[in-house]
Amino acid sequence: MMYKIQFTSKSEDQLKKLDRSVQERILVVLERVKTRPYDFVKKLSGYKYFRLRVGDYRIIIDINNEIMTILIIEIGHRKNIYK
Repeated sequence: MMYKIQFTSKSEDQLKKLDRSVQERILVVLERVKTRPYDFVKKLSGYKYFRLRVGDYRIIIDINNEIMTILIIEIGHRKNIYK
């Protein structure tokens, strides 16, 4: 069973601002994550969210197992994403 990917409006805007090559890499990784998300993510300490690494970029996600959805909360460079 595959998970469905949903973007928040903030994360969608953040993705659009990135270079085309970075956008494509992120989308390829998200396609891979849809089948087994827990193999690719790491839990953020102190939060219910997870992080996904794509080169120098990080994607903050929430995984809902009941409705099989991965919610993309935020996308950004690793030096700025955790602030």
